[in-house]
Amino acid sequence: MRRREFITVLGGAATMPALWPFTARAQQSAMPVVGYLGPGDPESAASRLAAFRKGLGEQGFVEDRNVKIEFRWAHGDYTRVPDFAADVVRRQVSAIVAPGSATMALAAKAATATIPIVFSTSADPVEVGLVASLNRPGGNVTGVASMGTAIEGKQLGLLHELLPNARDVAVLVNPTGRNIAESTLKQAESFAASLGQHIEVFNASNNREIDQALTGMVQKRAEALLVTPSILFTSRRVQIATLAARHALPALYWEREYVEVGGLMSYGTSATEVYRQVGSYTGRILKGEKPADLPVIQPTTFEFIINLQTARTLGLEVPATLLARADEVIE
Repeated sequence: MRRREFITVLGGAATMPALWPFTARAQQSAMPVVGYLGPGDPESAASRLAAFRKGLGEQGFVEDRNVKIEFRWAHGDYTRVPDFAADVVRRQVSAIVAPGSATMALAAKAATATIPIVFSTSADPVEVGLVASLNRPGGNVTGVASMGTAIEGKQLGLLHELLPNARDVAVLVNPTGRNIAESTLKQAESFAASLGQHIEVFNASNNREIDQALTGMVQKRAEALLVTPSILFTSRRVQIATLAARHALPALYWEREYVEVGGLMSYGTSATEVYRQVGSYTGRILKGEKPADLPVIQPTTFEFIINLQTARTLGLEVPATLLARADEVIE
């Protein structure tokens, strides 16, 4: 090797360490960032987060390897959500995930008209103003709509089969999720009337109000309880299931997690499957697809779970027809 060539190679090698940190920083800054607006807390949402990450993984994204997730947890206080949404928008994230509540998604939509948003909600996303239509969402928003407010008739029907003589049904509602609450009550009252049932609404937006609501149900001599979709209620499911058992109040919930901690029955979509689909859609958007071109997913599979041990504790005999239709019976 000629002396000049040797000096050139040596000089280039000497400058390489100085360049490596710059290259690493450039690669790091190129990693897409997802802003995640969590309505509850990371502990109670652990199984959902695992499902969300699974969906991302199906599209080739692994957290901290080729995608970063910025979490903002509301801990059930929806008044904080607009500030969280504005914060992730300022950080110029690649996408925003707003799962579990139309309130979360609406706050994100109000904060940006350009950053892609992926939601999950049990409300009708067209009715609450998230998308223009289910098949062609338009704009920067799409996601998964469990349409939980459209299955109150089925839920009340299951309670009616278990308790054919029950007329007074308490409905627990979180008023902070106004859009879901209004849709839920409209559906519930309509179906209850057709079954000869009377609906009594009890509002609760924190721990103390949940206690007061359950006590009020007993005082009003409610014969059954329907717990409506709410991240707050899911995070407080042990409290609610325990109080319902203590007051000997047969209750039907919208997620299996309640039944797993002692609740009587649940009927609704699989939350983990919904979050997996949200993760998959987020990954597809990170790969270049546009929310406007991704139809809102509507889950078609519903789970009916019965806790037979809780039924025995309440002194209830579950009809064989209900047991035969259950997807799972917890002994």
